[in-house]
Amino acid sequence: MDRVAIIGASMTQFGERDGWVLDLLSEAGTACLADAGVDASELDHLYVSNMASGEFEGQTGIPNALAHDLAATPAYTARIDQTSSSGGAGVYAAWQSVASGASELTMLVGGEKMTHRSTAESTDVIASLTHPVEYKHGVTLPSFAGLTARLYLETYDAPRESLGKVAVKNHRNGVDNPHAQFRKAVDLETVLESPIVADPLRLYDFCPITDGSAALLFCPESVAEEYVPADDYVTIAGIGGATDTHVVHERADPTTMGGVVDSSEIAYEMAGMEPDDVDVAELHDMFTILEFLQSEDLGFFEKGEGWRAVEEGVTDRDGKLPINTSGGLKSKGHPLGASGVAQVYEIFSQLTGQAGARQVGADVGLACNVGGFGNCVTTTVMEAGR
Repeated sequence: MDRVAIIGASMTQFGERDGWVLDLLSEAGTACLADAGVDASELDHLYVSNMASGEFEGQTGIPNALAHDLAATPAYTARIDQTSSSGGAGVYAAWQSVASGASELTMLVGGEKMTHRSTAESTDVIASLTHPVEYKHGVTLPSFAGLTARLYLETYDAPRESLGKVAVKNHRNGVDNPHAQFRKAVDLETVLESPIVADPLRLYDFCPITDGSAALLFCPESVAEEYVPADDYVTIAGIGGATDTHVVHERADPTTMGGVVDSSEIAYEMAGMEPDDVDVAELHDMFTILEFLQSEDLGFFEKGEGWRAVEEGVTDRDGKLPINTSGGLKSKGHPLGASGVAQVYEIFSQLTGQAGARQVGADVGLACNVGGFGNCVTTTVMEAGR
């Protein structure tokens, strides 16, 4: 099986945007095609990662509408919905379409338009991904996060300040990301004194509601240099997807995200790599506690030691393993269907040396996109073009 290359990538400004989701998708798609110097008419497949355009905007049928707007007809189109991991699932689908030989050129565009709805309305849309019984009782993802954070802190004797330091780190990284929603550094005192949302988590432990889009262009590695120079593409060395229990309280250990463990094992095996081979990672920090859980379940740190890595600066941009150089969902923003695509965009930028002030030395990168509270996960391992 020929390996799959990513030869083009783009990301719109994240934040509060004018226009609708189709406008954002078109913006990212057009920029991605231009990045690789490819005409839309050359596309065989066009995928759109999106969780809730119907719920947020009353807009459905967006993949075929996007194909029309980009002049990509007669490309095959499909919408990929896997809740907040729709972007990662889209990466998997696009990889699969090329790896299988069904497509020579596939574009994935992920996007969401959310800010025109109130916080309560947006939270309700997102909460609909929980189990119906939990949803009926008013359970939300923030409440899961608060309960799990309390369990983690008590189980592993972690100080509350360690969670705040995740927010501080990621906001600091976001300052240098021109696409980030929040380009403002915050200090630990500000984080720890912000309003409580789900004890022990406070306002600055949560990502914002966001509009935005990102796009990626895939082809077989064997023909990548027909489109771009070797330094301007990356290859997908390994990719894996997995699910965990839908009902969170049925898990043996709520501080372990089984979907992260299982998907990463698949990705590492396919890549012929181990966690120590990863130079930079983008993790799904919808809540600060998730950065601890994922960094451990991906094998970067021993269980219960992720907080120590943050305290010791290991995950800083100049540390041994930079995590969320983009600012993460915390600072960059979290437009549901776009987030997993934007994670890969950041790794693409790092591995091709296009990350600007955020640039770190890296040959291998990893992106982990999580749906719900670990209900579904896609982990992607990438390496610089040869």
